[in-house]
Amino acid sequence: MGESKRRKENLGDDYGKEEKLYPWLPLTKKQAEDAYKLTTRGAWIGIGLLAFTWITIRFIGPGFGWWSVN
Repeated sequence: MGESKRRKENLGDDYGKEEKLYPWLPLTKKQAEDAYKLTTRGAWIGIGLLAFTWITIRFIGPGFGWWSVN
């Protein structure tokens, strides 16, 4: 008997289904990876917006007379 058939026998109805991250958490490994990618992308967008805002307030703003720095 091949390994595939043995695994199918052992798993029964769960054969071919995605593996869960934790047995008590209804989240698959693929969903966890997607959430990780989304939060990482969101963090980089936030860092970019923070840098853009800082540059605007610190350098561009005083040129237009906004938020003058003494």
